Amino acid sequence: MSHREPIDLLLEARWLLPMTAGAPVLAQHAVAIRDGRIVALGPAAALAERFAPREHLCRGQHVLLPGLINAHTYSARVLRRIGGRAAQPLHADPAGQPSDHVRDGVRLAMAEMLCAGITCFADLSLQPEEVVRAVAAGPMRACVALPVAETPTAWAENLTGHLARAERLWDAYRSDARIGLFFLPLGPAALSEATLTRLRRVTDELDARIALALYPAAEDLVRDSPRVRGTLLAHLAELGLLRPGVAVCGSEALGPGDPERIERAGAALVLSPRAALALGHPRLPAPLPACTGLGCEDPARTGALDVLEEARTAAHLGLSASEALRLATLGGATALGLQAQLGSLEPGKLADLVCIGVSSLPARSYAQVPEALLFGATRADVSDVWCTGRAAVSEGRLLAFDTEELTQLRARWAGRLTLGAAA
Repeated sequence: MSHREPIDLLLEARWLLPMTAGAPVLAQHAVAIRDGRIVALGPAAALAERFAPREHLCRGQHVLLPGLINAHTYSARVLRRIGGRAAQPLHADPAGQPSDHVRDGVRLAMAEMLCAGITCFADLSLQPEEVVRAVAAGPMRACVALPVAETPTAWAENLTGHLARAERLWDAYRSDARIGLFFLPLGPAALSEATLTRLRRVTDELDARIALALYPAAEDLVRDSPRVRGTLLAHLAELGLLRPGVAVCGSEALGPGDPERIERAGAALVLSPRAALALGHPRLPAPLPACTGLGCEDPARTGALDVLEEARTAAHLGLSASEALRLATLGGATALGLQAQLGSLEPGKLADLVCIGVSSLPARSYAQVPEALLFGATRADVSDVWCTGRAAVSEGRLLAFDTEELTQLRARWAGRLTLGAAA
């Protein structure tokens, strides 16, 4: 009679990258998964003796690591690549898009992200209800922005309307295991101190997180404003809006002393290296705050939603391969407040995982694995993705969505956007 513990999945790989602080690269190890969570991590042979899995997968030419996290993106804008529209900042698009445009764009974006090994994302849309609906119908985890503005947007007419709609959505999804919500002040440089103070009180009452999406134009405006001395971030810090639970997006808009200011406040920084390069900022902020993640920003500007490519770009700009991969996993999870659930291979954490093939890479030693993965593999080498222990991509085949339906969706929007442009 077997005394092995029953589990759902035993997954072993050539290399494991746990992504915990100081953890080494592990060879011929496995991860045991039950009820969507990691229950054990150890040598493959030892776990095979301990557990009786319903499914046992061996990926002998792969690296297994936590699912990648896209901590700052406008996912529905993948349709702008189809339509050829120029990328613009979020707050410069008050007219918004039809609701089905947002829903379908998010669906296409989720499929694209899963195929790139991304299992969680933070979305900064002006129509959060549509984003939430799309996420609820898929396997991924998402943090969705609640826009806050004084002027009309696609979501509400004024500040009171924005906060009222945010409250309703917060109440509806506050207990959802896969969908988190955070507040997003639109164009914080243009918002009054009264509005920013009110936002601080609301987020205090709800224990809610905030994202501060900064733009170079807004930062330049603030420096010349008699109302503000120093940088925009310094002003927000004076108002109590730079603290733990706040993520600063848009490193190209940081001013002198801002990285240190973020670090002292216990806030997070989310880098989008490819977007920064596109805007003419070829350097990373220095020093990087301890809590730093990566995001793909606007896919209409940066192309594919590809956190692995963001990490590679960050490494080319000066980070080590290990540090860049940490930012793509545990760094992003921490920036979103999800580090207790995601971002590393540890017992008790959710089984959001990705396998990336390295069969042709010259990884002869443990120390070479992060470099071989980051500089030798691409999104095309992502073979398997699991969300809460369930396969979303298997041996390169997308399972979480109907690929034929997605193809028809792209074709339909290509026609609609072409007709709209002609009109």
